[in-house]
Amino acid sequence: MKAIRRFTVRPVLPEPLLPLADLARNLRWSWHTETRELFQSVDPEGWQAAGGDPVRLLGAVSAPRLEELAGDRRFLRRLAVVAADLDDYVHGGRWYQSHEDHAELPAGIAYFSPEFGITAALPQYSGGLGILAGDHLKAASDLGVPLIGVGLLYRHGYFRQSLSRDGWQQEHYPVLDPNELPVSLLRDGEGAPARVTLSLPGGRALHAHIWQARVGRVPLLLLDSDVEDNDAGAREVTDRLYGGGSDHRLLQEMLLGIGGVRAVRAYCGITGHPDPEVFHTNEGHAGFLGLERIRELEGEQGLGFEAAVEAVRAGTVFTTHTPVPAGIDRFERALVARHFGPGAELAALPVDRILELGAESYPGGDPGVFNMAVMGLRLAQRANGVSTLHGAVSRGMFAGLWPGFDPADVPITSVTNGVHAPTWVAPEVVRLGVRQIGAGRTEDALSVGGSQRWDAVADIGDQDIWDLRRVLREQLVQEVRDRLRASWLQRGAAEAELGWVDSVLDPDVLTIGFARRVPSYKRLTLMLRDPERLRALLLDPDRPVQIVVAGKAHPADDGGKRLVQELVRFSDDPRVRHRIVFLPDYGMAMAQKLYPGCDVWLNNPLRPLEACGTSGMKAALNGCLNLSVLDGWWDEWFEPDFGWAIPTADGLGTDEDRRDDLEAGALYELIEDRVAPRFYDRADRSGLPVRWIEMVRRTLVSLGPKVLAGRMVREYVERLYAPAARSHRALDADAARDLAWWKGRVRAAWPRVAVEHVEALAAAPVNGTAELGATLTLRVRVALDALTPEDVEVQAVAGRVDPQDVIRDGRSFPLKPTAGPDLEGRWMYEGPLALDRTGPYGYTVRILPAHPMLATPAELGLVAAPVETEAARDAGPGGGVLLR
Repeated sequence: MKAIRRFTVRPVLPEPLLPLADLARNLRWSWHTETRELFQSVDPEGWQAAGGDPVRLLGAVSAPRLEELAGDRRFLRRLAVVAADLDDYVHGGRWYQSHEDHAELPAGIAYFSPEFGITAALPQYSGGLGILAGDHLKAASDLGVPLIGVGLLYRHGYFRQSLSRDGWQQEHYPVLDPNELPVSLLRDGEGAPARVTLSLPGGRALHAHIWQARVGRVPLLLLDSDVEDNDAGAREVTDRLYGGGSDHRLLQEMLLGIGGVRAVRAYCGITGHPDPEVFHTNEGHAGFLGLERIRELEGEQGLGFEAAVEAVRAGTVFTTHTPVPAGIDRFERALVARHFGPGAELAALPVDRILELGAESYPGGDPGVFNMAVMGLRLAQRANGVSTLHGAVSRGMFAGLWPGFDPADVPITSVTNGVHAPTWVAPEVVRLGVRQIGAGRTEDALSVGGSQRWDAVADIGDQDIWDLRRVLREQLVQEVRDRLRASWLQRGAAEAELGWVDSVLDPDVLTIGFARRVPSYKRLTLMLRDPERLRALLLDPDRPVQIVVAGKAHPADDGGKRLVQELVRFSDDPRVRHRIVFLPDYGMAMAQKLYPGCDVWLNNPLRPLEACGTSGMKAALNGCLNLSVLDGWWDEWFEPDFGWAIPTADGLGTDEDRRDDLEAGALYELIEDRVAPRFYDRADRSGLPVRWIEMVRRTLVSLGPKVLAGRMVREYVERLYAPAARSHRALDADAARDLAWWKGRVRAAWPRVAVEHVEALAAAPVNGTAELGATLTLRVRVALDALTPEDVEVQAVAGRVDPQDVIRDGRSFPLKPTAGPDLEGRWMYEGPLALDRTGPYGYTVRILPAHPMLATPAELGLVAAPVETEAARDAGPGGGVLLR
């Protein structure tokens, strides 16, 4: 008989065990070994059955066992130590509090993301974006950064993946009960659940409760629309991650952005947490948070719309994660207009101005859509990509928002992603570090970074490293066999026909891992380009290779599902199934076994479509070597000492088949000629692959400090959060009005701002040549219309030029006003230009807006530069010419 309602009956903890409840509700246990070991000792079998989830464990442990533990002095001493350690971790000073500029750092930061991958026990993530957001929160906690995370609580999470008998991906959406998750309702001073409300068209309302997860020191607020006061449609808004059509997704993003700001205000009011001075928008999904803050400023401080925009921009950071326009959320303008304005949400804001913020008003843009990333960039004074290469790709992709500027001048910087080492480094690796450099230094190296700590790895012996790598590989082999057996049983196989599973993989064979989402650009099946050649690699009698593959295709992506099926069918072949496996339902729990157990981590996306690719970072922290296309983070940090770069055929344009053939061939050759020989080379008298071990050692020493989330968050604090906080504080109501007025005046005058005449007064090039170290003196006449020199900066830009006379790696030199204005409002500027580089050289002059509250001169997207004429070309390199 089926129950009509389900709920959880929790045991009452004896008073001596009450600290267990606090430990279970703080997700620090997910990366703190001592806390996990404490819970495991409560009931080892129950711990395994609960999937390593303390909340589920405590919900199932028997009352007699609890009474037994309450009288166990040894257990209570362990409990007291772990509880005291958590209290010190949460309340003690850390890196942020001891920062030399602590008084200048923001008192609070709100970090918005549509998904968070904290632990498998809280399945609110789909892939890299969510895992990155989770690692950001954990690292912020380790560093003491006063962050508040904001997201949605999806009642079905992201889908669980299984396979049909013929290898087709199947999706399952288990219902998640928040009362069985490590979260609790945020309640007001009277004990009532706090909630936020949004107005919907037609007089409807969208209510949401606020669930709180504790991520160490960091609160994570998750909004849940499954509230009884909502109608059926509104209750389903937070049903699943990235599900539903456009209207559904728009409502999710309105709740995340607008409702999220209201949730932050409620949380700060209830708990006394400092109000955020900085708002960080992690991808465009949360971009509507800027509109809610504009509404607040208009209502509370009486700012007009334009002034409110400036105040909001000052304290906002926007991070883009996608290198392709197809990865950006875009809605029909009519749909957005219907959900804002009179009778709907944010009724006080002009709908036309809202629509302008997301308009693709640039060449090639679609006038009929509202672009969430475009709005995010327009409402953030500071923006970044997630690797150096991705920053460059983003500057090119969004250059239309800054017309007249070269992509290199587009104000989008980069902060390369990092990963949270305490989460992703295997306990066996940590124990080796503790033996080598001590517990405190190991914890400091993993959480905060510092090359001196990682340098100590260089002293670990070859045998210790090789023994560790084999233990990790052996653990992976057992994990794979267990998961593979479960998958085949789910596919309909009988236990009697699965005896072969016990011989799948070999702990002494070179093991390659490949696991990620399955969009086409990640090329899951590139390794299958030449099946016979792959079989030869797998079955090589002297230097065999084994491959573990995992990944999920989006439920609506049949193309991705076909790739999964193709890989599964190949791996089902009895000839090779002991050497290559596909594991369904890739998630955090699997990943934490997969990364440490692999010898090589494979990544072969279409360059440059991988924004960062953090899975290879997690593998590297466990001594796994990377074999990857030079994309994302690998493009900037690759060295032959610790991995291999797969050559790419970037110049083939749209001939994708030819490109795949060439790059697959390069992959096979690398494995055949370099990777496998290095692994199996045991010529040393010790019988160890000493050159391979040295690459493992260099990976840990050189990459370890770089790939940490602690390094990443420190960069965000110092390069983006602190400047944003200073701008936020400086831009009070009056300053915001002044800045908005100034921008309006500059925009109105700019069509008549021009560089009219440029000439070199001294040391002009003769016959097109000049000597290194010479100095040109430039004189420039400019028209500023109603503007003054205080409103602009006039620059000479110089550097080497390519055959098309485009300046590469240019440097700017400010010019100073020397006369003016004349009767026609023109000014004369002069300044020196040092010729500090040899080879083809060129210069130009430009005018940019200048104001102390601009984060960059390119902020307004306005630039005035000379227009080349026939007279300019005839005058030669040093002549004075009139430019029109």
